[in-house]
Amino acid sequence: MNRKTLVLPAVIGLLAPVLAACGAPDGGGKGGDAIVVGTTDQFVATKDAPAPFDPAFAYDAGAWNVLRQTVQMLMHVPRGGGEPVPDAASKCGFTDTQNESFRCTLRSGLKFADGDALTAEDVKFSVERVLKIKNNNGPVALLSNIDTIETNGDHEIVFHLRTPDATFPYKIATPAAAIVDSGTYKADKLRDGFDADGSGPYTLTTETEGDRVVKAVFTKNPQYKGDLELKNDKIELRSFADTESMEKALKDGDISLMTRTLQPEQIKDLSENPAEGIDLIEMPGLEIRYLGFDTEDSTVKSRAVRQALAAVVDRGDLASKVYPATAEPLYSLIPNTITGHRNAFFNKYGEPNRPKAAGILRSAGISTPVKLTLNYTTDHYGPATKKEFEVLQEQLNSTNLFDADIKGTEWSKFRDSQKRGEYAVYGMGWFPDFPDADNYVAPFLDEDNFLNSPYVNSEARNKLIPESRRAADRAAAAGPFERIQEIVANDVPVLPLWQGKQYVAARDDITGVEWAVNSSADLQLWELGRGVA
Repeated sequence: MNRKTLVLPAVIGLLAPVLAACGAPDGGGKGGDAIVVGTTDQFVATKDAPAPFDPAFAYDAGAWNVLRQTVQMLMHVPRGGGEPVPDAASKCGFTDTQNESFRCTLRSGLKFADGDALTAEDVKFSVERVLKIKNNNGPVALLSNIDTIETNGDHEIVFHLRTPDATFPYKIATPAAAIVDSGTYKADKLRDGFDADGSGPYTLTTETEGDRVVKAVFTKNPQYKGDLELKNDKIELRSFADTESMEKALKDGDISLMTRTLQPEQIKDLSENPAEGIDLIEMPGLEIRYLGFDTEDSTVKSRAVRQALAAVVDRGDLASKVYPATAEPLYSLIPNTITGHRNAFFNKYGEPNRPKAAGILRSAGISTPVKLTLNYTTDHYGPATKKEFEVLQEQLNSTNLFDADIKGTEWSKFRDSQKRGEYAVYGMGWFPDFPDADNYVAPFLDEDNFLNSPYVNSEARNKLIPESRRAADRAAAAGPFERIQEIVANDVPVLPLWQGKQYVAARDDITGVEWAVNSSADLQLWELGRGVA
């Protein structure tokens, strides 16, 4: 049955399940009893990244999507978004009015997949392990505000925070706070390789070729006790080298659903020329793309160079040429669908303006053209990334103010080089850990930030971010966030480019597709089933 593109309308934190589908109950792939899902995420173990699935190391959307199926957290964000609810816990909440003491009570009878009992001491061990290892690739910054952790018997755990943080429930709902067994995870060392286990909804086995995972198999964990309701017994997540082979596998019936990452051309084709038995589904997305800067590198150390770049980049041209109908210009680190958003870059620089950029450089005594290299990753965000950087290069060089080259590097090498400060200018994307303005600010500006950036603004780091976290009503934090966005637009430690939509394509006998990916790009594979939706 030919299907049109199905759009799932949403406001932030709310998805409306409007998907209608038809199909036979035994169709949708040749994967036996498993529902097979395709992805272009690559899972690679290298010398610099030896432990892709260790919660103390993993901090990218692909690895977290593996962990979310396998490990359990005290809380999780419900299927349609909103505030976190208990999962391994039976109840959680702040015990003080300052949002500095957070208490959770565990469900009774919790066990790891191997049958070992799970207690409050395991939760304490797991969180303290991330803080102790403090891997510079990992998510330690999400937990760094924890001062002490205390347990009371087997079922109660209390987190005492250094400073108030109303977003803390979101942070412990991420794999940064995954509960692991001290019998299989060492307190001070990463667990190398592709093993991952816990008390989550599935157990994990992997198939590898060399240093890469080609298939991750998730099998229903009979020991799981939590808030999630599994609609299937087994899922296979297959990693494809490119989107074309993934699409072919879907049309051939070898997989039932394809997700991260569909390319603009595929989305356009599947929308205008729907394939028999396949639905294209548009979902709300909170992904952003940006240019990052090593502000200590001589090329871009002068703020004037970064401001001039901000004054000439044409976001509308970039989105329309590379990501038609799938992206829109972004003028802030905070997406326009998140409370606290302000078009700070547009307010400061307006439309692309060569004379303004030339004046900025001239006033700072910067000789032109400014030579620089735009670095991008070839295999993490999809093949359209190369075209994106070709368009950026053309925009910059056409002004005669810049002499820009571009250079692509595979992700397994790119990320480590970026963290080591080997790139003056680099392009990256951000998929939020949780849908709050804090998670578009702190990972870039706070101590132990995701980029390992040398840029420091004391007002943002020491005053505004802490102030924003005191507000239990997140709308009340808009003032600090607006000021932070003004600082970023003025100093340009990062340059936001665009905000994207999400798409998945699925065979029409697969149910639950509307819940399979949330707005933060988290895979919720337990929602998938077979039959008539």
